[in-house]
Amino acid sequence: MASERTPIDETVPHSARVWNYWLGGKDNFEVDRQVGDEFAGFYPDIEAVARSSRAFLTRAVTHLVADRGIRQLLDIGTGLPTVDNTHQVAQAAAPDARIVYVDNDPMVLAYARALLTGTPQGATEYVDADLREPEEVLDLAGRTTLDLDQPVGLILMNILGHVADLDEAVAIVRRLLAGLAPGSYLVTADGTNVIDGPAFEEAIAVWNANAPLSYHLRTPEQLSLFLAGLEVVEPGLVPCSRWRPAPGATAEELREVDEYGAVARKPAA
Repeated sequence: MASERTPIDETVPHSARVWNYWLGGKDNFEVDRQVGDEFAGFYPDIEAVARSSRAFLTRAVTHLVADRGIRQLLDIGTGLPTVDNTHQVAQAAAPDARIVYVDNDPMVLAYARALLTGTPQGATEYVDADLREPEEVLDLAGRTTLDLDQPVGLILMNILGHVADLDEAVAIVRRLLAGLAPGSYLVTADGTNVIDGPAFEEAIAVWNANAPLSYHLRTPEQLSLFLAGLEVVEPGLVPCSRWRPAPGATAEELREVDEYGAVARKPAA
């Protein structure tokens, strides 16, 4: 079962609220803005990374729903609602799509339950669970909204970097995928240290010194371990800005960023 949650602490920064601030949202506290600004002082590209990450999520979800026929999505560690949330993108393409969001932050849960409402034809649910308890996540998602005997789109955006041990992160992905039907998809992206590694690493050190939940940049080779045994969709694991960019994308939108993402399919046994 999920552990009992602590009340919202306005004195400690939280990754979901800082990310919300970088995306231009309003659901954050002064401590989140302070850490976000300090982080950006070391690594000004962080807002471009955040925008590119959200655009990648939009394109990936649209691809799964509109092109691959996926009607169920499990979005773990989604963070605070902003714009182009998973259920909005999915249900714009297929109003009957069913989405389960998973988080364990009290503020995220409170805002999500108030704001994340979907179409009458589909379903949008939020459950309180922890990434490190994959079987509980799957049990709650299957109990409330999703049919795990049918393909599911599993979304792990900027969350596996919070698992310090790479082997543990890989094992979590494997355990989640093991509970999903063949034909399910993984959508994943996390920060890398390829393009401006020293500056990003310095900024991450600031984050880790101020926040209770650390984050760890990884190389593309390390991120590719999450995709082992899966059928990776073209163009593979690439900077988020370069994953199937929209026609007419601007040079700024196409600029490579230090976050790599991929979409991959779980094959039949």
